[in-house]
Amino acid sequence: MKDTPRIGYVLKTYPRISQTFVLTEILAHERAGLDMDIFSLRRTDDTRFHAALSRVKSPVFQIARASTRVNNVLDELREHARHLPRLWQVLEESGAEAEDLLQAAQISRAILDRGIVHLHAHFGTVATAVARLASQITGVSYSFTAHAKDIYHELVVEDDLRQKIADAAQVVTVSEFNATHLRATFGSAAQEVKLVYNGLDLNEFCFEPYTDRPPVILGVGRLVEKKGFEVLVRACEILRDRGVRYRCEIAGGGVLEQELKSQIVGLGLQGHIVMSGALAQEDIKDRIRGAALLAAPCIHARDEDRDGLPTILLEAMALGTPCISTPVTGIPEVLRHDETGLMVAEGDAEALANACQRLLEDRQLGSTLVHYARKLIEQRFDIDKNSAQLRAAFGTVTAQQTYRGNAANDCLRPSLASGVMA
Repeated sequence: MKDTPRIGYVLKTYPRISQTFVLTEILAHERAGLDMDIFSLRRTDDTRFHAALSRVKSPVFQIARASTRVNNVLDELREHARHLPRLWQVLEESGAEAEDLLQAAQISRAILDRGIVHLHAHFGTVATAVARLASQITGVSYSFTAHAKDIYHELVVEDDLRQKIADAAQVVTVSEFNATHLRATFGSAAQEVKLVYNGLDLNEFCFEPYTDRPPVILGVGRLVEKKGFEVLVRACEILRDRGVRYRCEIAGGGVLEQELKSQIVGLGLQGHIVMSGALAQEDIKDRIRGAALLAAPCIHARDEDRDGLPTILLEAMALGTPCISTPVTGIPEVLRHDETGLMVAEGDAEALANACQRLLEDRQLGSTLVHYARKLIEQRFDIDKNSAQLRAAFGTVTAQQTYRGNAANDCLRPSLASGVMA
């Protein structure tokens, strides 16, 4: 083990095929020489993984979940408390769930043993809750990246999020829209929220000139309401009824898969739309390169969930495929109507159909849009530049390692080595 300070990344589930932005960020940190440990609080249920995962060198620890037996939980807490003097006090003061506290205790043991000086969590829910508890137990600082679901979902508990923001050494979010909302909602606690856009490794997303391509409309994302794929299917019906020549592919998996398939069958669109399931990143890139356009018809879901700034838009714009999306949260920060893409009203199938038809029939427009889109991506969404902003934020934090020692870390069993499932 290198005798240098380390950063601990705390994630609810790692790896996740739908969270390419996390993988891209980790790889950028590693290229810059940051020493990291990655902690996963839940086991992944993904069956496919991006090829880039094999390049991750940081050790990944699968943190064991709490036993269902009260006596076992107490025994585990007593064992951890031998090395963590503040554990009982944190339990008394926080009123934390036993599972969160036990996972925080395991991470705390790793903090002591491995020289971790700061924790960073992605998403302001369970990952941040556990990072915050580990911070209270050990005295090291924590930060977190807040995404749209942490901010807008109807289940967000504002008092809980306010406390996480107040206690964090730094809060990061991925769009100016999010940052403005957090400052307005949480006042003084959120005034130092930092905007750091998700980014791409532009060496992996080389621009390809927009030449003749088949009339393929591509949609990529989890099959959940906020992605707006139901609107895309209705737009496809309109295009068919107009006699427009096209084929649509929707790539992704999720809870609405059967509902969308039923909608496609009900509208008689089986010959026009194919659903290809969740795909690895290299397959997604191939689909993007072969598409005439990418449609991301994002909407506000009924539970108030919404997209922050979909990574798929960044990827398509970087690769040279024209995009259509909606003015949801941070999307207008990257997609500017008639400049870097086409914007339509959310939930408006006819407007979406019109925009698709426009790009299918006017390839010169698409060629112009992708030129300016790529320029914007290079300026604002280069992961090496953006991850450096995160590392700068880590560097401004004074690590207060209240407790030091050589605690045995037999409670931690690496289950993911170099990014590969054990």
